Amino acid sequence: MKAFTLAEVLITLGIIGIVAAITLPTLISQKQTKELQVGLEKGYSLISQVLQMMEYGEGQKITPSEYAIHKFAPSFNKYLVAAKACPNNNCLILREDESNEDGSFAGYDFGNYKTYNKKANIEGSLMDNGQFMLRNGMCIYIENESTTYISIDINGMYKGPNRWGHDLFTFQLMNTGKLLPMGANGTTHLATTYCSETSTNKRNGIGCTYKALTDKDYFKNLPK
Repeated sequence: MKAFTLAEVLITLGIIGIVAAITLPTLISQKQTKELQVGLEKGYSLISQVLQMMEYGEGQKITPSEYAIHKFAPSFNKYLVAAKACPNNNCLILREDESNEDGSFAGYDFGNYKTYNKKANIEGSLMDNGQFMLRNGMCIYIENESTTYISIDINGMYKGPNRWGHDLFTFQLMNTGKLLPMGANGTTHLATTYCSETSTNKRNGIGCTYKALTDKDYFKNLPK
């Protein structure tokens, strides 16, 4: 029986290497895309379940008006299994931003996180009333001042890309007690303004959540 020559073997291995080099990045990208999609769905389900348990345990409909500033997060945490509260809300690097042109306080930003298109650090004042880290690495950030926002980093602050609309997503607790993905009709930040590939707004990406849950190609088309 005729054996393969060394040259033929090397040529075959070279062809296999070329095919692998072409296909592997696509396969890795598809895997990461699926992980983000599934992570968002799991996070949404988790928050919804916690709110349901909270409603049963507190004996009342859970609405923003029922909780004073800084009071929502401790109640929410009682029904959050396997979570660790971050002391003094310092899970993240919280730093004071520069003043506005009129001299007023411009808020805080989180140096750990970027906006949807990576053009700025996100506005951290929307997530600084309570921060929790789950054993699986997922992080939950609470805002409850004029309204109540619940944001989730689906793969944790120690794993990238750490960008709004990529692995960080925000939901809004409505006055009816319903939890809506930000960007849905009735929420305060719509995708038309706050899920933009060009905006330099520090809130850009907060409005992507509804789109991420309803557009089957959303994660395939994320900006680099």
